[in-house]
Amino acid sequence: MADIDVPVLVVGAGPAGLTMSNLLSRYGVRHLLVEKHPGTAHTPRAHIVNQRTVEIFRHMGIEDRLLTAATPNELMANNVWHTSLTGLELARLHAWGTGPDRAADYHRASPSPMANCPQTVLEPVLLDAAREWPEADLRFSHELLSFTQDPSGVTARVRDRVTDAPLTVRCDYLIGADGGRSRVVEQAGLPIEGEAGLSAAVNIWFEADLTQYLAHRPGVLFWNAAPGTPFLTGGGTLICHRPWTEFVMVVAYDPATETIPHSDEFAVGRIRRVVGDPTLSPSIKGFATWTINHQVASRYREGRVFAMGDAVHRHPPTNGLGLNTSIADAFNLAWKLAMVSRGQAGTPLLDSYSAERQPVGRQVVDRAMQSVQEMAAVQAALGFAPDQSEADGWAALEGLYQPGPAGDARRAALREAVELMNYQFNAHGIDLGYRYRAGAVVPDGSPEPAPERDPQLYYQPTTWPGAYLPHAWLDRAGTRLSTLDLVQKAHFSLLTGIGGQGWTEAAAAASQATGIPVDVHHIGTRDGLQDNYGDWATLRGTSTSGAVLVRPDRHIAWRADEYTRDAADRLTRVLGELLGLAGG
Repeated sequence: MADIDVPVLVVGAGPAGLTMSNLLSRYGVRHLLVEKHPGTAHTPRAHIVNQRTVEIFRHMGIEDRLLTAATPNELMANNVWHTSLTGLELARLHAWGTGPDRAADYHRASPSPMANCPQTVLEPVLLDAAREWPEADLRFSHELLSFTQDPSGVTARVRDRVTDAPLTVRCDYLIGADGGRSRVVEQAGLPIEGEAGLSAAVNIWFEADLTQYLAHRPGVLFWNAAPGTPFLTGGGTLICHRPWTEFVMVVAYDPATETIPHSDEFAVGRIRRVVGDPTLSPSIKGFATWTINHQVASRYREGRVFAMGDAVHRHPPTNGLGLNTSIADAFNLAWKLAMVSRGQAGTPLLDSYSAERQPVGRQVVDRAMQSVQEMAAVQAALGFAPDQSEADGWAALEGLYQPGPAGDARRAALREAVELMNYQFNAHGIDLGYRYRAGAVVPDGSPEPAPERDPQLYYQPTTWPGAYLPHAWLDRAGTRLSTLDLVQKAHFSLLTGIGGQGWTEAAAAASQATGIPVDVHHIGTRDGLQDNYGDWATLRGTSTSGAVLVRPDRHIAWRADEYTRDAADRLTRVLGELLGLAGG
């Protein structure tokens, strides 16, 4: 007999696990979450929160809580390369969509801004929200030991690390959100592809008032490029977590030839050197060692067991993709588990989780690794070389400030190298543009839209099935709302317009036939949602009488170019196909 019987067991209380808890609760699914540590993250770790993630917080009803706790986008504005904070500044780049050439793109793409919020701040926001739901049983200091599967469920052994008491949990589905050393992935036999331990680094978490050095050039990342020291992170890169008093300094090293002592003496000395102030007295809060990996699981599911987050995609922190991809994993799977748990969908729907998210994970891992490699372009442009003396390094930098053709060429090379960093710090298409080309999507026969601009740098909204619902501002009864706000709970939404009134009756018939809630929204009609800017008319991709069917995770499931008399039958067939229902 199990001590606890619950539909879903979530292992891990990081961003993915806590997001999953919040979503399952919102969708009415009872669950148990276990976390082996006594609380949420004790070091800052991931911190970049992109627009898609803030939108997911919006869907969960806690966007305001996140933005209140986070550093706002305007204070993320600059990436700075310097010899020390008091020394020579070598280059600067507008980052995270704040530059005059990119701000409109980011503003147009989403109702939500980017933010900077370390895990020490973000996870408590998620945890506080998760604790408000009766559907959630959250247990810290509880460690998953093992599990077995059978055709009807999963039996897991859990240990209370405080009392050492064993606990047997019976669940329909188990979710591993237990990080880069995932016990769930290991025991489920999910194959991990790629390389681990490519390099090592230490995070030094500290507090110091650096306002006088940073307030005039606000940003998140300050790259140390001091002559005679290992390039960039080897010298000590500063990550700002709270302006301008809380930071992490990243020091990369080769564990085969050197060690980084976890001592206040070392940390204070290195911080003083990077800042350029020998009198600074930082307060050291902690150390964390980590390695660079280039790995992704070839599949995210084994039977009734699923994995997400760092458990299945492990990569450098470049591009700030890890936390965001992990939360998007949860957003993809939660509604599917909810519908299957309620009997509204067949189990084939769950196959779409890996089919949709694994290619995204692969793209993220590869992009993050490529960004690491591209950083060498800045090193070369500065004139730095391995084992270079401090004097030779300063001589190389001096060439940047010489008049004439040689100096012009050096400066042009540096600007070109810094511009390449846009693929790490302004990669809007990577953040928002992923599409599901296989999974819970019904094609409409149209070709995938070709990119109009660089698809990594620029997000191109479309209602092509598999893409994310484009944002457009609408008005209803004096209230402004986004098209994204039309998608509520674990409901499908059908967006139509003038001449599409018949879709209301069609959706009702399809809902009755399938048991799937479908909310219909008429956009542009006199008494419906007003498209006063005309943005939705530009983006919808159908005639005014057509319809766009949106999944609960805001990805386009299907679209019809116009209303026809057989709309109810068409929509019923589509829902059946999407959700793995008999006869679908």
